[in-house]
Amino acid sequence: MDRELSSVSAPAEGNNIKEKLAEIQEADIIIGIPSYNNAKTIGHVVRAVQAGLAKYFPDKKTVLINSDGGSTDGTMDVVHKATIEDFDSIFISHHKKPFLKLTTPYDGIPGKGSAFRTIFEIARSLNAKACAVVDSDLKSITPEWIDLLLRPVIEKGYDYVTPYYLRHKYDGTITNSIIYPITRALYGKRIRQPIGGDFAFSGELASFFLTKEVWNTNVAKYGIDIWMTTTAVANNFKTCQSFLGAKIHDPKDPGADLSAMLFQVVSSTFDLMETYHDVWKTIKGSAPLTTFGFTYAVGLEPIIVYVDKMIDRFKLGAKELSTIWESFMPGNLKSFLCDELSAIPNDKFHVPDSVWVEIIYAFASAYHKKIINREHLLKSLTPLYIGRVASFVIETYNSNATEVENKIENLCIMFEHKKNTLIDTWD
Repeated sequence: MDRELSSVSAPAEGNNIKEKLAEIQEADIIIGIPSYNNAKTIGHVVRAVQAGLAKYFPDKKTVLINSDGGSTDGTMDVVHKATIEDFDSIFISHHKKPFLKLTTPYDGIPGKGSAFRTIFEIARSLNAKACAVVDSDLKSITPEWIDLLLRPVIEKGYDYVTPYYLRHKYDGTITNSIIYPITRALYGKRIRQPIGGDFAFSGELASFFLTKEVWNTNVAKYGIDIWMTTTAVANNFKTCQSFLGAKIHDPKDPGADLSAMLFQVVSSTFDLMETYHDVWKTIKGSAPLTTFGFTYAVGLEPIIVYVDKMIDRFKLGAKELSTIWESFMPGNLKSFLCDELSAIPNDKFHVPDSVWVEIIYAFASAYHKKIINREHLLKSLTPLYIGRVASFVIETYNSNATEVENKIENLCIMFEHKKNTLIDTWD
């Protein structure tokens, strides 16, 4: 095996990162992997990235950046050691430039957004033509993901590539119930995974991201994905999506306490509505994105959901939070939630699409008008979100993937249909 296929790995802290970047000077492709205590999974991700770059971009100068949030489980050591030992076994024998790896802690608010900021800055410093970021807990990433994410940027002139993958019907519930439908209705683009976690973007867009003063907000935590997607679309950067197959990662029980993530993602979405109000208020309907890749069915790991526990959380919230909800919700909506729905047996529990859309739009308007403390407002959304997910689980228990996707499509259409209600109450 030609020695040019070997990787070069180096830690980089403080001024050392500047020295390493000065040595590298320029790069064609940057791959960023944010991490925090991901030693169990990140080795596979690094090897998949290395194989993908060697197979599909053998003549490009490539750098992998592990931007770490202070891991204590040896994550950064795993990144240094992870490498492809036998390229012949994956049918790669042609020459390529060295695969460079840098690991560096990031500065700022602990969170994925701060990690991305470091990656953007390195991409700008190295004048990278194309960049991609992938999650560190991925179990299903393959070398083909790297090709599918980067090639639209390198060969087709796209600025932003979002992932399109299949997930278990009870995975990604924040995406399916809130972020995908409202992003689609607001900005008119059917971006199926606006907070998917695995994206590619041009060097120009990476530099544009750095011009925005958002790094001391929730964008620095969990809000970075929806911020990147919205910023790209609202500023007319050329956007597409690539089908990546299955998304299998460390599972998150949709009935577990996701209140912090829900708050940060939804608040970022609502903040962006303030920023781009003049953009979204004029958009009607939605259009599909160009999609690259070969679409196929996949098997997915099951996710266990405890519906009764979730409904109990909703009913408790309806008792404790009714005075908050009545301060901004229409009376009939508040009455339905706190009186009718709270009294119904669990097996009959159902939150209709129309009601759910009214809830989200009521929260968006109340957030805009600052009717109550914004943090208190959005934290009162958690039991409603849990209740909606429980309703969705009951409704789709015996549904296959196609049927579930059709139900999500119907929800999106309802968001689009009721958008004028949002505009009226907003203004």
